Amino acid sequence: MPRETYHPNAYLRDFRNNRLGLKARSIILNILEKGEMEAKAIAQQTGLPYRVVIHHLKLLERRSIVRKKGKRPLLWELTGIGQKRLQ
Repeated sequence: MPRETYHPNAYLRDFRNNRLGLKARSIILNILEKGEMEAKAIAQQTGLPYRVVIHHLKLLERRSIVRKKGKRPLLWELTGIGQKRLQ
């Protein structure tokens, strides 16, 4: 059985990293690698519940991996901080 791979920034230090959380954060981070986006749009594109998306965005924000941009509509973007993905 192939091993699941996660986005390098999905793993959060000093936090309980379970499989579902790692998977959700990986999906969110992969979407944000393409460009800034509203949380509602992320939820629609990924199929994740909006509350789950917001929860993980806030966890990532606390570790400076993502940040809010603008006022309304509130966009989320990657900061460039964290581990880099090898191409």
